[in-house]
Parts: sequence; structure tokens; C-alpha cells
Amino acid sequence: MIKEFKEFALKGNVLDLAVGVVIGGAFGKIVTSLVNDIITPLIGLLLGKVDFSNLFISLNGSHYATLQDAKAAGAATLNYGLFINSIIDFLIIAFSIFMVIKQLNRFKRKQAEVKPEVTTKECPHCITSIPIKATRCPNCTSMLEGAQPAHS
Repeated sequence: MIKEFKEFALKGNVLDLAVGVVIGGAFGKIVTSLVNDIITPLIGLLLGKVDFSNLFISLNGSHYATLQDAKAAGAATLNYGLFINSIIDFLIIAFSIFMVIKQLNRFKRKQAEVKPEVTTKECPHCITSIPIKATRCPNCTSMLEGAQPAHS
């Protein structure tokens, strides 16, 4: 069983997935920082200096100046500002992934369009690969279709 697990764990797909998860985690942190530290403050400034991280509703009816004060008092809160940050975070990540996939698809289409020039054909008699301009198979010496017999 250990041998099978080792084979599974060392397959290319598993390693690629592991690398993708690590890079995705790091990318997620970058996007979260972008949202929390740059985009959300700019949106808040445009909307009249609103701090999204401090947008909440206290469920016990009391009023608290900040979310930290409400948490320190042990109040239950609906943190809709943090939810807005999470939505912005998701949209940026989803858009980034969309752009990466779009580029990959474009590259794949270009590769599919660039087909290598055919330089060989198959001999119909011995089924070996021969140069496309050959008129006689060098392996079985058969005359090929379309070939003109040599006149002496």
C-alpha cells in the first residue's frame, strides 16, 4: 500500500496540483491585500470616507463605535462590511483566473493553427514512413500511386 501511495503522490498531476495550491494561496493573499489595503479604502473614500471593515450591525441592540469594541463586549454582530470585502476579493480573483484561462486558450488555439509541415507519407504496401516526394518505397521497392515509371 505504501508503494501505491508513493506512486500516486509522485505522479505529475499530484505535484502540479500541489504547486497550484501553494501558488493559489500566495495569490489569494496578494489579492486580499489589494482589496483590503488599496481598493476598499479608495471605494470608501469615494463613498464619503466609509470604512467597510467597520460596517456591522450589533444584534443585541447596543451601539459600538467599532467592530473591535463590539467583539470585546462579546456582542453578536452581522459584519456586512467584511462580507463586501470578501465579495470584492472573490470578483478580483475570479476575473484574474478568467484572464489567465482566456490567455491559455488563446495560446492553445495558436498552437493548433500552426501545424507542422508534412514531410513524410506512409507506404501503402509495407506501412513504413517514407519521404513525401518518394515515387518508390525504399523499404519494399513498390511503386507508389501517382508515380511515373522511369523510361530508359
